[in-house]
Parts: sequence; structure tokens; C-alpha cells
Amino acid sequence: METYKVIGLMSGTSLDGTDLAACEFHFDDGRWSFRLLHAETIPYSREWYDKLKHAPEMDGLALAMLHKHYGAYLGSLVNAFCRKEGFTPDFVASHGHTVFHRPEEGLTLQAGDGAMLAAQAGFTVICDFRSTDVALGGQGAPLVPAGDRLLFHAYDCCLNLGGFSNISWEDPLRGRIACDISPCNMPLNETAALLNLPFDPEGSVAASGKIIPDLLEALNKLEFYFLPPPKSLGREWYLEQFQPLLRTSARQAADILASVSHHVAFQVAQICRQIPGKRMLVTGGGARNIHLIKQIKKLAPQLEVVVPDPMLVDYKEALVFAFLGVLRFSGRINTLASVTGASRDHCGGAVYLA
Repeated sequence: METYKVIGLMSGTSLDGTDLAACEFHFDDGRWSFRLLHAETIPYSREWYDKLKHAPEMDGLALAMLHKHYGAYLGSLVNAFCRKEGFTPDFVASHGHTVFHRPEEGLTLQAGDGAMLAAQAGFTVICDFRSTDVALGGQGAPLVPAGDRLLFHAYDCCLNLGGFSNISWEDPLRGRIACDISPCNMPLNETAALLNLPFDPEGSVAASGKIIPDLLEALNKLEFYFLPPPKSLGREWYLEQFQPLLRTSARQAADILASVSHHVAFQVAQICRQIPGKRMLVTGGGARNIHLIKQIKKLAPQLEVVVPDPMLVDYKEALVFAFLGVLRFSGRINTLASVTGASRDHCGGAVYLA
């Protein structure tokens, strides 16, 4: 039996903080299993929030410095986390923080220098999971479906409601299929901020609002929704295509939240019409949004929507990136061409020895 002890690091587009997950993986008799032992989210300070939010606007030197310093910062978080939990990993697997993601231009950049992280933490680091896929003509995203296939095979599909919503499922003819669906927590949290809220708790404000028909229609007409998988979304698309539609609406924040929530649920339901099977695992911060989950159930009544225990809801992505590190460390395929559109399946990730 193979056993690996790994720390997974994840920073999402919502900029709420860095997720750290201490995980243990076992490979026995041809099957993988996992234990999520400890997990924590370290919120970003105002300084780090501002730096990461404005990273796409930095010049080359400033961005290079951010990349270096952020890697050292992640290493310091790993050190503190290991001391607190008494956990010694075989290595660290870091997603980094996405600054640019333009696969159509052959470009993806995740901040968080792996060399600095390894030097600061004192552990081997695996990071930069997306670049090889983009170099092979893929979208570089989503990467989580390889973990969905091997760790969560009890479900017909896996839905993540993060800054963007994304989903993966097993097709009997084409293998694992996945795609980004729509913006999710990114516009919801941005709109909640107009009310001086970090997010809409349980979707209660959205539930009190009224749908704006013109806004909902405009959102649903965006070209991205009519493209077939594989397809992925990035911050650039959100700022250029989605956010301006929200800003043209002069309605109350509650009505905008109601409209965006319905939009997200509608797009999830549209994708789910393609999926064989009924059992869907839902994780990510949006899984705690009771109003959004109710909307999904209403618009996709054929689904059995399963929201697991809170730790898995919040830390599944960090867990899966830890697992992608395991596959990279052991020389196994961790990126699926059927998902990303790359020219072949491959084993992605850069390794920095401590």
C-alpha cells in the first residue's frame, strides 16, 4: 500500500484567504482513499488582498516581486500550520493565486514562487499545475476533475460553487468531462459588499430580492454559455463580459443578488441536462448558500443534491490539489485531455526540492 501525507494550498478568485488542508492518501488494491485531517483558512490582510486584487495591473518588476514575496508568505503559513497541527508532510502542493488565465493566448500565471515556498517551509513543493496543459493546447482548467474521478467515484457528478462554478462528470463514451459553468461567488460577494457585507449569509438577502428580467436575460445571452466543453473562465472574462452588465443595473443590491443567484442555478441546470446519473456532490462556499441550493434543486429536480460535511464543503479544492501533487510526485497522469482540451493526458506540475 502507498501512503502520502500532503498539505494542499488553495487561493481562490474570491480572495477570502488561503486554504490549508493536511491530507493523507492511500493507494491499495487499485483504489485511492483519503483522510482530511486538519484544515484552516487564513484570511488575507488588507495589504495582501489589495496586492493580489491589483496584481493584473502591475508592471513586470512589481509582479515578479509579488510572485517571490507571496511564495515566501505561503511558506510561512505552512510552517505555522504544521507547528499548530503537529503535522509533517511528505511535500506541499500549492495551487497559487491566479493572476492571468488566457489559455487562448497560451498564457496562465499563478503567483506564489515554488522555490521561495520550499525554502521558507523546508518541504518539497509541487506547484504550477496549469502551465503544461496550456502548452499542450489545453485550457489549463479545470484540474479538479482528475481528483473527482479517483476520489469521489460514488457520485455521478461533482459541482463546485466557488468564485466560478464548475462541474465534472463521467461520460460513458468520452470519459471524464468538465467545464466552468458561470461566475458564482465572485459577483455575489461583490454585490454583497455594496451592503457592507463580506458575502450574502445563506443567500438571505437574495431570497428577499426580486429577479430583474432584463438583467437575467442579458446574463443568459452571454456567448460563453453556448460554447461546448471544454471551456473555462477567468477574471479577465468576468471583468470584460459579466461585471459591466451588473453595473448597468440601477436596481437594489437585493434584486441583483436574486437575479445572479437565479442565473447561476439556471446555468447549472442547463449543464446537468447533459449528465447521465442523478447523484451530485456540491462543495465550495456556495454550498452554504441555502437560497442558491434551493434554486438549483428547483431548476434541476431530477438531481439528488448532496452537500457533505462542512470540512469537505470548504476544503475539497485544497484536498484535490494535494492529491494532484501526489499523482505528480508518483509520476501518474493528473490532467485529463478530455477535460481541458489538451493534445494528450499528462502529468503536470513543477517540483522544487527543499
